[in-house]
Amino acid sequence: MEAQVSRKVMAARLAIGLAQGLLLYWLYAAARDSAWPATSAYVMVPLMMVLLIWPVLLVSSLGHLTLRKVGYWLVAALLVLLVFAQHDVWRGLHADLLLPRWRYQSVWSPSAPLLLYSAAFFFIAHAMVMAGAHEGRRIASYNGYFETAWKLAIQLLFSVFFVGALFLVLWLGAELFMLVKLRFLRELLQQSWFNVPVICTAFSCAMHVTDVRPAIVRGIRTLLLVLLSWILPVAVVLVTGFICTLPFTGLTALWETRHATAVLLVAATLLLVLINAAFQNGEAIVALPLRVGARTAAILILPVIMVGIYALGLRVVQYGWTADRVMAAAYLLVTTCYAVGYLWAAYEYDTWLQPLTTVNIYTAFLVLAVLLALFTPIADPARIGVQSQMARLAKGKVAAADFDFHYLRYEGGRYGRAALQELTRATGPDAAVLQAGAKAMLAQDDKDRWKLPVRSTAPASVADNLTVWPAGAPVPTGFLAQKWDDTRDDQKPSCLSTREGKCDAFVFDADGDGKPEVLLIEKKNAFGGRLYAEDGDGKWSVAATLDYRDAACKPLVEKLRKGEFTLAAPRFKELEIDGQRVPLNAERPPRENCFK
Repeated sequence: MEAQVSRKVMAARLAIGLAQGLLLYWLYAAARDSAWPATSAYVMVPLMMVLLIWPVLLVSSLGHLTLRKVGYWLVAALLVLLVFAQHDVWRGLHADLLLPRWRYQSVWSPSAPLLLYSAAFFFIAHAMVMAGAHEGRRIASYNGYFETAWKLAIQLLFSVFFVGALFLVLWLGAELFMLVKLRFLRELLQQSWFNVPVICTAFSCAMHVTDVRPAIVRGIRTLLLVLLSWILPVAVVLVTGFICTLPFTGLTALWETRHATAVLLVAATLLLVLINAAFQNGEAIVALPLRVGARTAAILILPVIMVGIYALGLRVVQYGWTADRVMAAAYLLVTTCYAVGYLWAAYEYDTWLQPLTTVNIYTAFLVLAVLLALFTPIADPARIGVQSQMARLAKGKVAAADFDFHYLRYEGGRYGRAALQELTRATGPDAAVLQAGAKAMLAQDDKDRWKLPVRSTAPASVADNLTVWPAGAPVPTGFLAQKWDDTRDDQKPSCLSTREGKCDAFVFDADGDGKPEVLLIEKKNAFGGRLYAEDGDGKWSVAATLDYRDAACKPLVEKLRKGEFTLAAPRFKELEIDGQRVPLNAERPPRENCFK
């Protein structure tokens, strides 16, 4: 009887996978042909979300939940998916992930964050629903959550692996047939109507096979967790060393990286994963080094998170909130709850980190609540970011000339576009700048999203931004007097565009014509050097460049400052073809460091 039930469940799962594949191909074909429903964002995005996630939940639920419970759960999941998708379209940040809009017009798909975080949301929610239904309780035991979540994770992982292996075999078969001049399989593998249904059906098949072989899944899980747990002592040593160096190195170098918060969050997440790999369900026999390492790691998470909170706070104070910073703050909120709970567990010496069971369960509920808030109007990161940037502009914390219109247009969604419309009616002393910037950004085509905004600016005094070498050498008057604000910022170093930019200026006759040229190398971010020369009209422009590897080489720059260099003729002369010079660039020999 059980085998018969298993066969029926398998047939149902394969049918679901095939139906999912056929419907996804229908959406793909509609997108390819710019036909309905791909042309309607409020239809296309919800359909994609439902067809990508809902069938996986159904396949996983069959055989474990009664039909009534399956119905309740899937209806609830469907409502959440529709809310997420409709809000994603409404906020105006959905994207063209299937096909580029420059080729196929008006083709819509969910935004990347929605796809990523919806998968995380439903993984957690599905594991909690399955565990609760299995035990007949609303909140299951920690062991139930542990077994269900890890089984689901391994099922998904190996199902992806199975699909990849299947197509690898199909590709090999196509190559074998090509040896005898038969192209049918290769041509078949190039057809989306074949690939999409096969992927979905194979995925459902793998989900079923891993579901009916729980012993194999449990063995893989145990092996994986044991291997991960032995990485824990290494991670503890590294994180401890990092924290111990902070009092001596200070935090300045940390902030200059501009991605300190992200690195710290990754470190905290790694510690959380490794601690749970060692802890497992709380009943595993764990070696003493791992027990010490897990308890130490539980203490280390909080200081790592505190540094991350401080780093994010500095960015918010300096530049205000953005959507990315709101997401980082939400992540910090969740990890702070973990950190406090794990610290409490670490000081419970009578038990082997048993409070983790309570912390993990209730923080999982917090994760679901946070994701619901972020992807609904409750705490939309785009809205918070736009409001913060507009408030900074109104309070004078950012100058009108430096205001980031690009952020409002492409990261603020409907909120940003509404703010730009408001700025087109700006009044006051900076009204002209704000109106021009807002109108230009609103008129910009969506395909130019990834083009960075370019401004033409210059500091009040270029001379104040230059450290001249040889010391005391006169910088050509025409170079200092030139109106550099007519040159776009992406075509000049920061010392010619902002007050904060600083450069080393090397004055020497580079071409032997008796007139000095000026080589500029930025002091902080040496992405390369630019050699400026004066043309016949008295205008200074870039005549040559210095490779970024040389500009970033401190020993080389130091020798330039000391004047320890000579001018040498190039090894190869240039080719002159039809009146045009074509240089022959010599190969750079491999060097042990930047000055050898």
